[in-house]
Amino acid sequence: MLSSKLLTLLRYTRTLWVRVVLISLLSLAAALLAPLLSPLLPERLVDRLDRNAVMPVLTILASSMLAVTTFSLNVMVGAYRAAQSQATPRSYRVLLEDTTTQNALATFTGAFIFSLTAIILFRAQVYDRAASVTVFGFTILVVVLIVLAILRWIDHLTHLGSMDHTLDTLDRRARAPLDSLSRTPHMGGLAPVEHLPEGATPLCAPRGGYVQIVDVMALQEKAEEHDLRIHLLVLPGSHVMRDDVLAWMEGGTDAAAEDALSGFTIGDIRTFEQDARYGLVVLSEIAIRALSPGVNDPGTAIDVIDRLHRLLWERPEHGTGRDDREDGTPRDDGPDCDRVHVPELTAGDLVDAAFGALTFDAAARPDVALRLAHVLAALSREGQWRDRGPARRLGRHLRDRCDEQLLLDHDKAPVRDALS
Repeated sequence: MLSSKLLTLLRYTRTLWVRVVLISLLSLAAALLAPLLSPLLPERLVDRLDRNAVMPVLTILASSMLAVTTFSLNVMVGAYRAAQSQATPRSYRVLLEDTTTQNALATFTGAFIFSLTAIILFRAQVYDRAASVTVFGFTILVVVLIVLAILRWIDHLTHLGSMDHTLDTLDRRARAPLDSLSRTPHMGGLAPVEHLPEGATPLCAPRGGYVQIVDVMALQEKAEEHDLRIHLLVLPGSHVMRDDVLAWMEGGTDAAAEDALSGFTIGDIRTFEQDARYGLVVLSEIAIRALSPGVNDPGTAIDVIDRLHRLLWERPEHGTGRDDREDGTPRDDGPDCDRVHVPELTAGDLVDAAFGALTFDAAARPDVALRLAHVLAALSREGQWRDRGPARRLGRHLRDRCDEQLLLDHDKAPVRDALS
């Protein structure tokens, strides 16, 4: 289980401006490093690669990379806005974290800053005669990086902003917290107790918003430090208002409660890092929009239903599947945090997040309703899911809505048969 500080750091590494700034600083450092390396160069090489051999290349890079960066930014924004309008506004945030696009833009910007800085230092006569060789070597390296970035960028542009690319990206982001949930259903802590102890102190939210990260390891450290037991009431993805109770604390003081609040990260939007339901919700939104009269794309809705089915089916419940020992008995290595009690997301929570809202819109389309009926029937049969009640409940809802919205009996009958 990653700490909140590490998750926040990883979030920053997926931000475009951070990569651009880092590459730009490296480029600036390379330009400033050239005079320091010049005394190590042989005189014969200095005579061959003088200032006149380097300046034309730097001038070309400085002029072309600015244009390429501007063009790439326009392409990126246009593609992401198209994906946002075709899929869901939530997909825009995920696409902004695309590493291939960020690396390409960072390389182009870094090359522009390197070449411009080198030209300025040449004009200011900061570089001596031998420094031209070092600058030339760095320039060759920059050109190689530009060529590789352009080749990757061209290949990436063939599917950037397409529905398939958007769905694949969201599929990967949704799968990671589901896999983590399978390994640690209580996020590394203990299961919640049946009754809270008397005299427990509430830990109240300092602001309103969505619970983005719950750092169970940090809460464990605070509990050990202050001799506490912490009983969580909320999970990542929960919306809270200021002064809502996040958890109950056994023992400790007001100072300990204030210290324990550092284990919660609350923001204005939901995020994917620990929220296993959010990826399912966003994929479901794409299917719902595809079924709207303005889009009318049932094929995309069926594709999303199949993806949701795979995400749920390939996530074994705790104590089954890949978490079992070779003899089939459940594996139980014990919790990492024995002072923190964490509620568990149930099968009903995940099925509702994936298909709850979708049953309203799918019921009006016979082909989509039939596919959804097959998926709900599969999740309600014997298999990896011990709790099959939520899928059966949604199946009944879908059947009732199809009876109301579909006019022809031969459209209703396949849905009834699939759910029977």
